[in-house]
Amino acid sequence: MTTNQWWRSAVIYQVYPRSFKSSGGPVGDLRGITEKLDYIASVGVDAVWLSPFFRSPQNDHGYDVSDYRDVDPLFGTLADAEAMIARANELGLKIIVDLVPNHTSNEHPWFQEALHAAPGSPARERYWFRDGRGESGELPPTDWESVFGGPAWTRVDDGQWYLHLFDTSQPDLNWENPEVREEFESILRFWLDRGVAGFRVDVAHGLMKDPALPDWRHQWAMVTGQEENDIPPAPMWDRDAVHEIYRSWRPILDEYGAMMCAEAWVIDDARRSLYVRGDEFHQCFNFSFLASPWTAEDLRSTIRRSYEVNRKVGAPTTWVLSNHDVVRIASRLGLEQTGKGPNGIYAHDPQPDLELGVKRARAAHLLMLALPGSAYLYNGEELGLPEHTALPDSARQDPTFFRTTGLEAGRDGCRIPLPWASTEPGAGFSPDGQTWLPQPEGWAEYAVDRQDDDPESYLNFMRAALANRSRFAMAEATIHDESSEGVLDYRVGDVRVITCFDDEAPVPQGWRVLLSSSPVTDTIGPDTTVWLTSGR
Repeated sequence: MTTNQWWRSAVIYQVYPRSFKSSGGPVGDLRGITEKLDYIASVGVDAVWLSPFFRSPQNDHGYDVSDYRDVDPLFGTLADAEAMIARANELGLKIIVDLVPNHTSNEHPWFQEALHAAPGSPARERYWFRDGRGESGELPPTDWESVFGGPAWTRVDDGQWYLHLFDTSQPDLNWENPEVREEFESILRFWLDRGVAGFRVDVAHGLMKDPALPDWRHQWAMVTGQEENDIPPAPMWDRDAVHEIYRSWRPILDEYGAMMCAEAWVIDDARRSLYVRGDEFHQCFNFSFLASPWTAEDLRSTIRRSYEVNRKVGAPTTWVLSNHDVVRIASRLGLEQTGKGPNGIYAHDPQPDLELGVKRARAAHLLMLALPGSAYLYNGEELGLPEHTALPDSARQDPTFFRTTGLEAGRDGCRIPLPWASTEPGAGFSPDGQTWLPQPEGWAEYAVDRQDDDPESYLNFMRAALANRSRFAMAEATIHDESSEGVLDYRVGDVRVITCFDDEAPVPQGWRVLLSSSPVTDTIGPDTTVWLTSGR
């Protein structure tokens, strides 16, 4: 593995800036992140991916960008970003920033120009402005629905409509337009010149729409990647034309020795592997793994298929269990249905079994970190944080909650400000204890200071897993599957990895336990993963 291929085996830690650490006030910021980079390094990761901190009205918490070349004052300044990158480099951490190319904010200068321009003008051609249907254009141009709920079109004062596959404040860009392409190539260089090591690309599967804008009455569950069977391809998602964009970006990344990771929610693993062909992305999140039910059969099939399709294109597999869009893994695996799970959990919904969820989450983490390839951790995942399932509606801020009129609780529950100090107000998140979302009761129990010196804590369990992953070079090893019914059994280089689900299994003769997610004697119990060495 050469220096510029670090991404093939890296563990990357996702920071959600507003929820990580505040240097003052209720919202996390770049100075707070810089203050805690030593902590991130102590976990044992290789890089940090930051969700957007660019200038934004924050209607979707930074995924509605009004200026891609500046830092929102909520998070600090461009100088703060440069100081953060410099400090990370001192610690041997690489910085990855979030790029949002599918849409801008409606406060972006381009969109404001388009609103004041005439239909058919060059300013409007950067977006998807179209006339409506009906006698006087009173109906949307298509029947498309927003991922966040409701129609995907909004009408402007002169009668035309604009497309937004997400919130009304996030108008979709027209990637057929050369100006759009030139602008984003310039944005890539702007941040690469400031020392970032790469980009996570938001909604990477959504940039190219069918220019004919056909109706498509079917539902697309973006987060599960599942849809109805026997229906035509979606005219707005995962179109083949999107790949030429990333082929045009790759030489820029190669010039800087940088990487990019795709957020591509697609129908199947084979479609996802197209994004990591040799001249496109370096990584693509394996959402099939994230959404897999907690069964030996489902996970084995997902792991096998993932390696199968990625080997065909010479790419590593990028494992992930949590992020800022899904219910936290420690709660998700405590639900009766253990797949991707709901989009948020209300207090009146069936509640997770937290003891079971945490036990399974530890087992899932040990399984994931054993698998060759790269892996992502979401901030707080290393602390075993659960979902906040008792948020009052008055505190919710996720646009999915509002656009679905409360049918979905939304993603606020996985975005609660992190607990740092168990005896301080707000669990030490900010100097004065303020938090932009209320922390749940008992949050201080998960605080870093409480876990730091506890050898049995989730934090130190994860540190041990990452240290041994590195020690045995598991991320670059060859994997062999020796699984049997109800039990996953892999040889990963010199380490044997066994995960039990409903049943027990004996510790194999001649092998000793290196690390386990739950206590092990001569028997490996249910919902447990162990790493074993032969002692040779």
